[in-house]
Amino acid sequence: MTTLSKRLRPGARGLLVGVLTVLFLTPFYLMLRNALMDTKGLTSPEWTWWPAQMHWENFTALFSDPTLHMGQALGNSLLIAGITAPLSTLLASAAGYAFARIPVPGRGAMLALVIATLMIPGSVTFVPTFVVVGSMGGVNTLWGVIVPGLFNPFAVLLFRNFYLQFPAEIEEAGRLDGLGWLGLYRRIALPSSGAMLASLGALAFIDSWNAFLWPLVIGQDPSSWTAQIALSTFLTSQTINLPGLFAGAVVTIAPLVAMFLIAQRYIVEGIATTGLKG
Repeated sequence: MTTLSKRLRPGARGLLVGVLTVLFLTPFYLMLRNALMDTKGLTSPEWTWWPAQMHWENFTALFSDPTLHMGQALGNSLLIAGITAPLSTLLASAAGYAFARIPVPGRGAMLALVIATLMIPGSVTFVPTFVVVGSMGGVNTLWGVIVPGLFNPFAVLLFRNFYLQFPAEIEEAGRLDGLGWLGLYRRIALPSSGAMLASLGALAFIDSWNAFLWPLVIGQDPSSWTAQIALSTFLTSQTINLPGLFAGAVVTIAPLVAMFLIAQRYIVEGIATTGLKG
């Protein structure tokens, strides 16, 4: 009975992995299928696994529509996420190292304030943030979208926990070489936190890419739209362009899929462990 159960375990695990893989890939299949259909096929009561005639023009229409600005919106999203992810991650790393290592007066109180920001709903700070950014001329600008998203208190706490478990002996060796706090961070601590930087940077990129409400309020002009705002134009009170919406979803999600495939190992390693491996 024990031998039989051991033989069944690999098969059961394989079956479970297969089922989970199908469930994971089903939304991507549906998006691509719907993106290659026309409106009549999408609204038909008869189910088809794949369109008999693939409408690739749904994708070309995304970039040929002068009112959509999809190409510029994708460029804006890439620029915003490409700046926000590394800067916010680097700032969180520096702040986490300061909280973990530098003995300054009031460090505990400042850490408590950082933790308190996690408990404040975003809706409470939305209007004050808009007033501040608007008064500085940040409306319809990319920096108005980027700057408020550079502070990530959750990443600060993760980096603090990581650096608390970092071996102090390594830093002591750096002190003997005459390094100060900045030198210890730049030459020892920062290079040793590659997995955390990559994982939290990837998550910050995904979060910035998927942001909708703040870019919608700040980017009131079509020239400052992001990809998510451009997608929302397919759903209006008068019309719903389903093929265009699904085609836009496929184009918009492609960079996130590429990001996940590249950084998946670092995401698992950085989030599952907040210290050094033994």
